[in-house]
Amino acid sequence: MAAICVFCASSRTLDQRWLDLAAETGAELARRGHTLVSGGGCVGMMGALANGARSAGGRTVGVIPQSLVDLEVADLASDELLVTDSMASRKTLMIDKSDAFLTLPGGLGTLDELFEVWTTATLALHAKPMVLIDTDGFYRPLLDWLDALADQTFLKPAGRDLLTVTTTVTEALDVLESHLT
Repeated sequence: MAAICVFCASSRTLDQRWLDLAAETGAELARRGHTLVSGGGCVGMMGALANGARSAGGRTVGVIPQSLVDLEVADLASDELLVTDSMASRKTLMIDKSDAFLTLPGGLGTLDELFEVWTTATLALHAKPMVLIDTDGFYRPLLDWLDALADQTFLKPAGRDLLTVTTTVTEALDVLESHLT
């Protein structure tokens, strides 16, 4: 099947519901036969995501900069752990290794990854599908702002349309799979 990159938080202080969402996402990816590509961390949602995938028999590929390996947050249980020299090279490798992208709730790092992938798609540097899961309206303020950007022509409608928004893991994976076949 496909290599699906998932962007999400790595914070150690999140509510359990976010960790559960990440674990559910990883498990569903694995049940559907996809490989998980992630940021290679073992903490927060990122760790729950990888553990969820492995618990359902899935293959995991982690991509992590050496600086985070040095902080001992690398997912050493990954089937493949790729170590980069910087955060920038990490994003490039994650894009190269993936067929599609899914974004779960997260903070600055998650948004940085989402916007990198989205920007490169708007520049036609790749045509890989992207889905953002807006669980419980987590991303609603951001989506409202992005829609306002489009209304003011700072974001072309075709660029806005490259990102599909769903509310559930099942719906997100259905969308990604429909674009991959």
